[in-house]
Parts: sequence; structure tokens; C-alpha cells
Amino acid sequence: MADSTSTIGRTAGEPDEFERRTTVYIVCGLIVALFGIYFPILRNMVHHWSIVEDYQHGFIVAPLALFFAYERRWDLQEAPIKGAWIGLLPLLIGLTSLAIGRLGTELMTMRSGFVFTLIGLILLLLGREVFKILSFPLLFLFLMVPLPVSLVNTVAFPLQLMAAQFAVSSLHELGIPALVEGNIIHLAHTELFVHEACSGLRSLMALITLGVVFAHFFKRGVLWIQILLVGSTIPIAIFVNAFRVALTGYLAHHFGEEAAGGPIHDFQGIFTFGMAFFILLGEGRMIDFFLGACNRSTPGGDAPSPDGTKKG
Repeated sequence: MADSTSTIGRTAGEPDEFERRTTVYIVCGLIVALFGIYFPILRNMVHHWSIVEDYQHGFIVAPLALFFAYERRWDLQEAPIKGAWIGLLPLLIGLTSLAIGRLGTELMTMRSGFVFTLIGLILLLLGREVFKILSFPLLFLFLMVPLPVSLVNTVAFPLQLMAAQFAVSSLHELGIPALVEGNIIHLAHTELFVHEACSGLRSLMALITLGVVFAHFFKRGVLWIQILLVGSTIPIAIFVNAFRVALTGYLAHHFGEEAAGGPIHDFQGIFTFGMAFFILLGEGRMIDFFLGACNRSTPGGDAPSPDGTKKG
């Protein structure tokens, strides 16, 4: 009778506690094996983060992903484990990416293949419900993968030209004579070369990562606001980088070329990134203000707020 009651109390097709633990242990073992297979690729990627400043934010992506998964630990304990065959699709994409990447020595393909394979294992063995809970931390891992150099060069040069044009326009407004030729700014006593590192791509990649984290905590479950916040990091990064180039030109004009380089130049990078962060915070506050104003203007004052609760 006890066995019958236990069977009725369990959802049909749902594994018992022993089977559940066994499945979780198998998945953990496969993930360890996956790390072993991809270890040379992951080690190379970490080395890339350490030598290329554009991707030093990669060091915090994996710890943050683990934290996001840890946040949902109670949901994971209650989620049913029922493998889904659809997991074969990302698993196949991941393994194919690894094979193609090794044949063509394409690093981004191999590194992305690790995340695809991880997603495939979760879906295949643990099922849709577990994947739904872990989807954000799993997809967040893609932000640690550096872009290929060919794509970086394609994106960086237009950003260099944009920053140079904005800087010269700003210097003209300040009464400073300046002339731009491509990504070279000619001043009265010197000239500035807007390097690839000054294109804003570095701050763009880091700010997109920051924007995703901020959007995750700012409005949970309100997808359109989260997309708006993350999307806004692109114009914010372009603006603050152009401001940085203009500031460099201003310092070079008044204090000489030495004032535009070295520690001062590095400090400008920290300052402008902080400026971008506060602009993002200000945008969040404005969204809150306008949503609050819309709710207050609703007759009766009990309109649902963006997080689904009602204000009375």
C-alpha cells in the first residue's frame, strides 16, 4: 500500500529521488568531462582575456553565471527532471563547431561550441524545465567568448571615424582649431591618432555585459525593459568613447601631447566607463519614473505595475 501511495503521489513519468540524484550526478560527471575535452580551448581563451584588454571582463562572466544559477537553486530543487530530445540540436551544433573550429583554427567557433554543448547536455538529460530555469546563466556565458579579429576590425574602424568626427565637432564648439582626416585629428601643435583601442569597442563589450547584469536585477520578468536597457548600452558606449577622444584632444591642445597619454589616458578610460555606468543608472531611474507616472495616471490607481503586482 505504501508503494502504491508513493507512486500515485508522484507525477507520471517523473523519476523518484534516487533516479533524480543519479541523473544529476551523471550530468555533473559529463560536464567535468566536457571541461576536460575543452580544457586547451578554455585555457587559451583565459589567456586571451589576460593579454587583450577589450575582453578582460571575461574573467567575471563565469562567476556571475554561477551566481545567477545559484539564485535559482530552490527552483531547481522543485523542477521536474525529464530529458528532452531537442537537446540533441545544440549538442550537435556544439560538437560540429568544435570539429569545424579545429579544422579551420577558428577560435570563436570552438569557444562557442563549449557553451552550445553545455546547453545541449542540460536540455537532453535534465529537460526543458531545468533549462528554462538555467537559460539566462547559460546564455550569459556567450559574453565571455571573444569576437574574431576580422569582425573586430570591421566594427572598430567605423567607430574610430565616428569618435574622431565627434571629437573634432566638440573641439570646434570649444573654439579649438582642429581638422580630421580619417582617424587622425590635427591640432595646432600636435596630432592625435584614434587607435583601434580608442574605437570604443573595449568599453562597448564591457558595457554590454554590465547592461545585461543591470537589466537582470533591475526589472526581473519585464523583458521589453531589459531589452531596452541592454540595447541602450551601444549608443551610450559610442557617446562616452567619443567624449573621451574629445577630452583627449582638449588636454593635448592646452597642456601638450604628454597630457593626453600615459596614466592620464588610462584614468580617462576609468572615468568615462564610470560615466557610462551612471548614464545607465540614470536611464533606469527615468524608466521607473515614467512607469510610476503612467500608473498614477491610471483611473483608480490600481493599474498593474510592470512586475505584475497591483498598486492600490
